[in-house]
Amino acid sequence: MANQLGNESSPYLLQHAKNPVHWVAWSEEVFERAQIEDKLVLISVGYSACHWCHVMEHECFEDQEVADLMNTHFINIKVDREERPDVDQIYMTAVQLMTQRGGWPLNCFTLPDGRPIYGGTYFPKDQWIHILKSLAHTYANDRIKALEYAKQLLEGIQQAELISVPQEIAGFEAERLHEMVVRWARSFDTFEGGTNKAPKFPLPNNWLFLMRYAQLFDEEKIEKQVRLTLDKIAFGGIYDHVAGGFTRYSVDVLWKVPHFEKMLYDNGQLLGLYANAYVHFNVPHYKDLVFQTFDFLEREMCSELGAYFCALDADSEGEEGKFYCWTIKEIEDLFGSRAERVKRFYHINQIGYWEDDKHIPLRKHTDEAFAKAEGIALNDWLQQKTEILETLLYARSLRERPGLDHKLLVSWNAITAKGLLESYRVFEADAFLVRALKILSWIKEVQWDGRQLMRVNTNKQKSVDAFLEDYAHTIEAFSLAYQCTGQLDFLDFAKVLTEKVAAEFQHPNSKMCFFTETNSALISRNMELHDNVIASSNSVMAHAFLTMGYYYQNQDWLKSARQMLENIYDGMETYGSGYSNWGLLLCRHLYPEKQWHVLNKTSTFEVFKATKQSHYLLSYHKSLPCSQAYTTDAISVCEFGSCFRPVQTIEEALIL
Repeated sequence: MANQLGNESSPYLLQHAKNPVHWVAWSEEVFERAQIEDKLVLISVGYSACHWCHVMEHECFEDQEVADLMNTHFINIKVDREERPDVDQIYMTAVQLMTQRGGWPLNCFTLPDGRPIYGGTYFPKDQWIHILKSLAHTYANDRIKALEYAKQLLEGIQQAELISVPQEIAGFEAERLHEMVVRWARSFDTFEGGTNKAPKFPLPNNWLFLMRYAQLFDEEKIEKQVRLTLDKIAFGGIYDHVAGGFTRYSVDVLWKVPHFEKMLYDNGQLLGLYANAYVHFNVPHYKDLVFQTFDFLEREMCSELGAYFCALDADSEGEEGKFYCWTIKEIEDLFGSRAERVKRFYHINQIGYWEDDKHIPLRKHTDEAFAKAEGIALNDWLQQKTEILETLLYARSLRERPGLDHKLLVSWNAITAKGLLESYRVFEADAFLVRALKILSWIKEVQWDGRQLMRVNTNKQKSVDAFLEDYAHTIEAFSLAYQCTGQLDFLDFAKVLTEKVAAEFQHPNSKMCFFTETNSALISRNMELHDNVIASSNSVMAHAFLTMGYYYQNQDWLKSARQMLENIYDGMETYGSGYSNWGLLLCRHLYPEKQWHVLNKTSTFEVFKATKQSHYLLSYHKSLPCSQAYTTDAISVCEFGSCFRPVQTIEEALIL
């Protein structure tokens, strides 16, 4: 056997195609081979933009001594976690049960049938060699011990994140939200924003929930923490001040030193977060951030199919962050007499210093404050800043670029479409709508075959049956597109996908949804329950059931949304960050959106734009079950199960 990754399409797998390790891609046949050869299996999971994946590859997988051990004693599987989050989920759970920590690269050793026995994340060469020899020895000489441990571990995996018995709650109470936030607030960093530990992830859904909570309950302290966090992220090194776009996380508490990879899912969510925050706080810089990030996505992440690529690597020329950092000499050579002002604005000094004479551009002041401090007119400074950015962008374009992961993923693109539609609602920029609709067209026309949604598209080739996260985010994106445009076919497609989820993913009793369809061949079929850098697929689907259940008056879907929340309700107060999207769902049950039935000739966009100040569900068609009882040629507004008198204009509807 030899390395078999050369014919794969995944950019991550292709990165390993020239390793001396005899890597193979994930398949059921691999485990059949492992059982025939009676070998342990290594499942090594990563993604193309992962810095520590590159480090371990260089230290271990490119080394012939290491490769000889791996090839002799193990069947070695490489997995792209972005293509196969189902595989990653199971073996990440195993590693977390074994070590109480996780991350990537993820390396999990299993029996020939796929049951895990040992695992971890990054290992340096000497430790990796020791592990390989120890596992090979144990399997050869103490197999009963390995089999017993695998049996126990599999039981733990199968019980993790699994709700099969429905919980019954007498009623929802706002007190649960209050307790959740009070406990959560104990971990807030009230000086630098976010929570009081490093690394710091943006976690957009956390701040959306807390912003909504502060709005509902007039919580000034929570509102202040949200604003502080968004300002710190916006001005910190985690944001690319030269080209736009957010990196994955900050390694420190200051949001200063980023882990330089740029992921589509972060940027898609942060578009929506900052658009909503602009409405809430009226901060001009948030608008700049949204437009600059959109420009970044269009310039560096857009495919000819209309959807966005996955990620940009953290590394270039073998160094993390080299593409994004600047030396003092570079700034002085580029700007001459203007260099001191550039250094002051972007803190190319001790404040922005990182390592080895590399400085990370970051900001401390708004444009207005900086212009005032420099003693120049704001318009003059904005013109200068535009010229500075053009110079920096051009200089950066001459550098070796980080690697691009050119996969297209349905879920991440649906997330981004939602962010773009929210931005369109707030800023009325047609470009946001055009791109969002192109993404949705790609999902419907290319990735859907009338029966099955396909998750991945690489080099115009579809692969991998979609998972719950793909369906849930797509349903939300299409229902939002309906509210934005009034095109009923968007909602019709969302209905088809909702029916698919109910039939193929939903547990018959608890109403929670499995991550995989009924035909999954993995060792365990689990549910994703906790919100993380992306909201959990079950919380997103519960929102989707509630929305679609309302539009089509489908009682099964409405009951599913409520039952899913009931299953989570007891305990959600203990871990606010992990239940933030569930918290938003609880807000929707306690304080439902106003429903507008716009059945006259009022502009759909004018309605969509007018409702940006609060939370609404918009219907434009009397043919929809939710609108059949309402007056034609009027706008009917309903709230808490009762309706106001029909009116004719948006202005009248807004004051009801």
